[in-house]
Amino acid sequence: MTLANKITSIRIMLTPFFILALINYSPQKDFLRFIALGIFAVSAFTDFLDGYVARRFNQETASGRVLDVVADKIFLITAFVLLSLLLKLPLNVPVWVAVVIIGRDAVVILSIFIFHIITKRLYILPDITGKLSIAVEMLVIIAVLLNFKHSFVIWNLAVALACLSGIKYLVSGIRLVKKEKVSA
Repeated sequence: MTLANKITSIRIMLTPFFILALINYSPQKDFLRFIALGIFAVSAFTDFLDGYVARRFNQETASGRVLDVVADKIFLITAFVLLSLLLKLPLNVPVWVAVVIIGRDAVVILSIFIFHIITKRLYILPDITGKLSIAVEMLVIIAVLLNFKHSFVIWNLAVALACLSGIKYLVSGIRLVKKEKVSA
């Protein structure tokens, strides 16, 4: 396992600690919200670091790209589910925001699976819109954990970017499938 993949694995291993901090939160234990924020910050940093290490030390692999997506989805989906359903937090992500963002992730994962079945290849080519969408989703989580009163601006932007990147991803996948059928 490459160093980049080990760093990605850390993000997956942090998820249970993030969950524990949030499900044990209460207004009397407000420090747990900040522990969850710290864990999330470390997770977000590992997302940057694994990509940097993979590119810098020529450790980019197909399995690493898949592991990175899996780690992102596990952590972000967990965060959105918890932050939309744990009503004892000072601020929550509206359920509809979580549904749109998780729905976009489901569409992307399903698209990857279908493309793999059709072409026998694995297709994960993030574009700038998808990367920006994930970055803003991370900002939503940070804003909610910090109880930022204008979080709604960030989560509305996250929804718009999730929709845009989901549509772009679907269009890109359809074009690749059509191209694959033509060359077959």
